[in-house]
Amino acid sequence: MITRLQTSERMSKIVKHNGTIYLCGQVGAGDSVAAQTADCLSRVDALLLEAGSDREHILQAIVWLSDMSDFTEMNAVWDAWVPQGHAPARACGEAKLARDVLKVEIIITAAEKLET
Repeated sequence: MITRLQTSERMSKIVKHNGTIYLCGQVGAGDSVAAQTADCLSRVDALLLEAGSDREHILQAIVWLSDMSDFTEMNAVWDAWVPQGHAPARACGEAKLARDVLKVEIIITAAEKLET
């Protein structure tokens, strides 16, 4: 069974299938890559909560930066956000993002938390 949440004509923000959660790419507001990363990760937290998961259940993250020179600054925010011992598989690359003001976009795949 596939469940789609926050769906529009173009996309769903959350898709759930067989205990796996797929989030659409998240971007954030702010002038710096640190501010955008923090805002983006806050949005990830909210979507994971809505989908029945959390940071400790992230399986994979794909990070796109508009400029790889922002890698260290983004990582400082990322490293503080990821729970110790729960780092997901991750890739990071440079890409032209949808709008010129965007510096970072993060795509998350996570597992649902099991009911206890």
